[in-house]
Amino acid sequence: MPSRQERPGDQWGDGKLMDATFPFRSGDHLMNAAPAAQGAETTGERTGGCLCGRIRFTARGPAVFPHTRACRHCQQLGGTPVMWWVGFETVTWSGEGDEPTWYETFEGEAKRGFCPTCGSRLAAIDSDIPEIGINATALDDTSSIDLVPIHASSHDNAVHWLPPMLQTPHSAVG
Repeated sequence: MPSRQERPGDQWGDGKLMDATFPFRSGDHLMNAAPAAQGAETTGERTGGCLCGRIRFTARGPAVFPHTRACRHCQQLGGTPVMWWVGFETVTWSGEGDEPTWYETFEGEAKRGFCPTCGSRLAAIDSDIPEIGINATALDDTSSIDLVPIHASSHDNAVHWLPPMLQTPHSAVG
């Protein structure tokens, strides 16, 4: 087995893979990313879609409340330890599949949108939230600083091996 430094997949170009404390090390360049994200508003268009490409979307307006959730509902929905959500004022659907298929997860309160062909989880509509929630991983470009999660909920339900999100004055983790 190759050593840590020899393994493929080095994203930072320094020959080292990230360890379990990344990005929470003191002095790391991402240490201040979440607070900085609060002031960064991109009001343009963002595009995204499902794995098979059948459903595409354009989200407009600033990214609202980017956050992660580790509740059991999101874990089962996404098949992952956490889901990364961000809200947008408007979302228009396009592509061969047009709008996602909606599954009412909490009757009269919340529904989740997915592609019926490939199963990609794309969106959420909650009755008490004016924005449309987009699964951030469905965006074509997730590099914008205003997508950095500023909150993590249901951290008590998070898997024990995943480092907690950095708590900052701008993100009361809870």
